[in-house]
Amino acid sequence: MARLAEAFSGYYGDFSLAAADAGLSASQAKTLGVLRAAPASMRVLATTLACDASNITGIVDRLEKRDLVRREVSPNDRRVKNVVLTPTGEETVDAIRARMNATHAALDALDDADRATLYELLGRVFCGARGPGTTA
Repeated sequence: MARLAEAFSGYYGDFSLAAADAGLSASQAKTLGVLRAAPASMRVLATTLACDASNITGIVDRLEKRDLVRREVSPNDRRVKNVVLTPTGEETVDAIRARMNATHAALDALDDADRATLYELLGRVFCGARGPGTTA
């Protein structure tokens, strides 16, 4: 557990600095990362990000003002609004990920086989219950 805490702390610090360089809070940047995988309703965002729905409203409002996301009516239920990443939002996510220098350096220190093993283990440990590819 201590090693996981240390690893996640390093990752989160790197992520937070990269988000700040883009003028975003870590929560705003994490929201963009979730939306990079697929549009999501406000409720799904709140669940995925483990925060109150009122917090998601504020986060999405601020992202929308910067043209990083937009709200669209769900094609499945007109009462539901989906949050969709804009092209500017996609560029911002990519820029944040590219700025994560400490994380890139750590991963670059691994050979291809070790990176593949790490990927598989992280998926097995953290995505197994929610399914592969789940972003949080």
